[in-house]
Amino acid sequence: MKAMLPEPSPERVTASQQLKRELVGEIHAAKGWVPFSHYMERVLYSPQAGYYSQLQGLGAQGDFVTAPEISPLFSRVVARQIAPVLASLSKPVLMEFGAGSGVMAVEILLELEQLGQLPEQYLILELSGGLRLLQQQTFQQRAPHLQDRVVWLQQLPKPPFQGVIVANEVLDAIPFDCFVVRSGSAVAYGVSTNPQGELIWSDSHGHDTTQWGGEIELSGLEEGYCSELRPSMRGWIASLADLLEQGMVLLVDYGYSRSEYYRPERSRGTLSCFYRHHRHEDPFFYPGQQDITAHVDFTAVAEAADGVGFTVAGYTTQAYFLLAGGITELAEREDVEQLQTRVEVSQAIQQLTLPAQMGEVIKVMALTRGVDLPETFTLYDQLHTL
Repeated sequence: MKAMLPEPSPERVTASQQLKRELVGEIHAAKGWVPFSHYMERVLYSPQAGYYSQLQGLGAQGDFVTAPEISPLFSRVVARQIAPVLASLSKPVLMEFGAGSGVMAVEILLELEQLGQLPEQYLILELSGGLRLLQQQTFQQRAPHLQDRVVWLQQLPKPPFQGVIVANEVLDAIPFDCFVVRSGSAVAYGVSTNPQGELIWSDSHGHDTTQWGGEIELSGLEEGYCSELRPSMRGWIASLADLLEQGMVLLVDYGYSRSEYYRPERSRGTLSCFYRHHRHEDPFFYPGQQDITAHVDFTAVAEAADGVGFTVAGYTTQAYFLLAGGITELAEREDVEQLQTRVEVSQAIQQLTLPAQMGEVIKVMALTRGVDLPETFTLYDQLHTL
């Protein structure tokens, strides 16, 4: 697969090689092995050489495409689904994690403006300086009259927070650990080096793995079965619970219920890497120059949320979320034609809603505190599948 992937620029190759040398040193210092979550944290979030620190663009200019980049209709439905929650609060604030190119923020605010439900502020928590600049340019071009409502952050605001928190394809980027089934037990599957100094997959070699696999039913999983766990997600959910006094957390991501996630036939897990619109499964290809992700166990999300006092109020597929939220009605509005042709609108709706594309594998979950969800959100609720 490596032979098929384009080479990064010489500058990025140099940055990747330096990061790799640092990682090899850390592995040696840790007695020859580190958990995959350590590796993922370093290659995605290192301040200078990490993937998200260097990310300059998304869509055609990046490595992957997200739903807001496919059509403005996605973000407009999000706005319509959260508007009733905002309306129930006295001084609501919106916060988005990792706003990408900024198109989702722009479209949400433009739709909320039409609905007469603009929030007091729109906070964007963005770690990438390049993307922050891109988001500011997007606002200047598309909605300059709304830009003074936007505040960029590099860490969570101080509590209490009343409003809606939106996290689109954020959970999948939280560093995860990998495991492999050995003799009926889940063993941590992390990163080591071979004699040539190359990064390789490796069992934990006697490192403490007592916390591994406790939430997974291992019976029926064959020897060598590999998959992922996200223990650090619990801390992320807890931080939102500490922040949110009243309102909703909207989570949109690739994922499954636990019973779907750990099916015996899914024996290689869900780890994926994205590089210039190529999907592959080698996380050691030019560290720091590609995105690394895995699907989300939404049962684990629900358990973590319930444990810190959230109400797990809704869970459905992206297709049901968009259709119930009125995506087809929105497509008939005249202002949509200014952004996409009718053919493009039709193709986008298919890509966002068809089961064979994004409609089924992407799920939408709402965590609430002191507010009710609109009926459109729970119209096709699938909480029972968790």
